[in-house]
Amino acid sequence: MRDLIRNWRHAGLALAACAALAAGAGAAHAQPEAGWPSKPVTLIMGFPAGSGVDVVARAIQEPLGKLLGQPVVIDYKSGAAGNIASEYVARARNDGYTLSFGTAATHGSNAALYKKLPFDVEADFVPVAPVLDVSNVLTINPNVIPVKTLKEFVDLVKANPGKYNYASTGNGAGTHMAFAELNARLGLEMVHVPYKGGPEALTAVVRGETCCIMNQVQTVLPQYKAGTVRLLAVTTAKPVAAVSEVPTIAASSLPGTKGFDSSIWFGVFAPKGTDAAIVDKLNAAITAAVQQPEVRARFESQGNSIRTETPAQFKQTVHDNRTKWAEVVKAANIELN
Repeated sequence: MRDLIRNWRHAGLALAACAALAAGAGAAHAQPEAGWPSKPVTLIMGFPAGSGVDVVARAIQEPLGKLLGQPVVIDYKSGAAGNIASEYVARARNDGYTLSFGTAATHGSNAALYKKLPFDVEADFVPVAPVLDVSNVLTINPNVIPVKTLKEFVDLVKANPGKYNYASTGNGAGTHMAFAELNARLGLEMVHVPYKGGPEALTAVVRGETCCIMNQVQTVLPQYKAGTVRLLAVTTAKPVAAVSEVPTIAASSLPGTKGFDSSIWFGVFAPKGTDAAIVDKLNAAITAAVQQPEVRARFESQGNSIRTETPAQFKQTVHDNRTKWAEVVKAANIELN
C-alpha cells in the first residue's frame, strides 16, 4: 500500500511538473518575440487596389519595410466600407505581424454608422501610429452655383433651402461626412446624392448634375488646374500647401465654423493585446518612413499633411474622432445597415 501511495504521489508530482512546464511554455509564447520582426509584416487593406487609401499605404510600404528589416506585404480584404478588414485584424494574433491600415472612417465614423459591428473600434485595437491627414475641399461647379467665397455659398444655399444637391463618393464616406458636418454646423438644407466612387462623383459636379462636393484635394487638383471647378475652402484646421491660396473653412469666421476641422486621417492599428514594445517599434518606424523627404514631398504635393503622434496621442485622437463623428451622424440622422 505504501508503494502504491508513493507511486501516486510521484505521478501527481510529475503531472504538476508537466502542467508547470506547459504553463511556462504558454507564457513564453505569449511574450513578444525577442527578434521581432523575423518575418514579413502584413498590412490588411480594407479598400480596393488603386484607391486613395491604398495609394498612401503603398507609398510607405517599401521605406517601412527597410526600416523594420522585413518586407511589408499589403493584403486586400475590401468591402463593407472597410469593416471586413477591420474584423479580420480584430480577430488576428496579436504578435505584431498582422496590422490594419485604417482611417478615420474605419476606426471612427463607422462605429456610429453601423449599429451591429462585430468588433469595437477602440477596445479591439491598439492605435499604433497615424500616417497623414487627408484634406477635403469644398469644390463647386461655378456654372451651377455662381459664388466665389464660402460666405456667398452659405448665403445662397440658405436662401434656397433644398434646391442644391451635393455629391459624395457613397453613403457614410468621408466626402459625405464632411458635408454632413458642414450642413449641421451652418444649418444648411441640401440634398445628398451618393455615387459609387470618386470619379463618378466628381464627374457629376463637372457636368453640372450636382453643384458641389467635399472631395480630397489630390482628387480635384486636375480639374481645378483645368479651370472646370472652383475651390472655396479646405476642411483642415490649417491651409493646405498644394492649394495654399484656398482658405480654411474656419478662417471664414462664419457662425458655426470656429475650430472646423473635418480632415480624414489614415493610420496603422494592431490587434488588442499587442505588446507595447512592438507597438513602440512600429510607431518609430512609421514616423521615420513618413518623414523621409521623398515620401513627405509626395504626400504634400497631393494636398495631404504628415501627422506624427505617439501611440498614446493617437489613441486619444481615435477616441476624440469617434466621439465627434457620433455627434455628426446623430445630427444628420444618418444610419447604414
